[in-house]
Amino acid sequence: MSEAVIDQAVTLRGVGRQYGRGDGQVTALDDVHCAFARGTCTAVMGPSGSGKSTLLQCAAGLDRPSTGQVLIGQTDINTLNETELTKLRRERIGFIFQSFNLMPSLNARKNVALPMRLAGRRPGRGQVDEVLQQVGLGDRGKHRPAEMSGGQQQRVAIARALISQPDVLFADEPTGALDTNTSREVLKLLRALVDNAGQTVVMVTHDPVAAAWADRVIFLTDGAIYGELASPTVEAVSEQMARLGG
Repeated sequence: MSEAVIDQAVTLRGVGRQYGRGDGQVTALDDVHCAFARGTCTAVMGPSGSGKSTLLQCAAGLDRPSTGQVLIGQTDINTLNETELTKLRRERIGFIFQSFNLMPSLNARKNVALPMRLAGRRPGRGQVDEVLQQVGLGDRGKHRPAEMSGGQQQRVAIARALISQPDVLFADEPTGALDTNTSREVLKLLRALVDNAGQTVVMVTHDPVAAAWADRVIFLTDGAIYGELASPTVEAVSEQMARLGG
């Protein structure tokens, strides 16, 4: 087995996703080949309806592709049954959403511990405190979401995603609900997780400023990969998006 394959956290091979049948069939992804290396941050961009969210959902095992293969490390998720897939998502994949999705009645510490509790495991208090410390909220463990700013809530959501020590963090518009300064703080945190902790991050975004924090940007249009950009700048990303009509 080649070293190149081993170094990939996620690999998509010829992935297609169609919805509907007959004349009403819509192709959301069309023969997508791409990979996300361990310890890197990749932004996924494209105009509305280009297939960004579908790519993220297929790569994360939230949706099964119609054709092709999705590998998490060496595991072909197409071969897993629903129980095995649920286990893989809980143990090896972290999710961060635009809307935080925190439980309002639980404090930060309990929100972070929730995924492990749902999986029938009980995280140690030290483990929870450690990830809260990692996201800069070591002193906010007893606060409920309503007692925290939007940026702090997103940090709790990131800590919740990190608690299972996932192979890869998938982030869907993680700064979409935040103001400019708070967005920068969250992006700095995600960048630090990649640079200092070797975390792999795959982030869907429409924001060239957010994309410029990534190591590379993959551009989609009409469900297919249009191209990619290494070491992106805000200007280069904006130019490419203008070309795509995004």
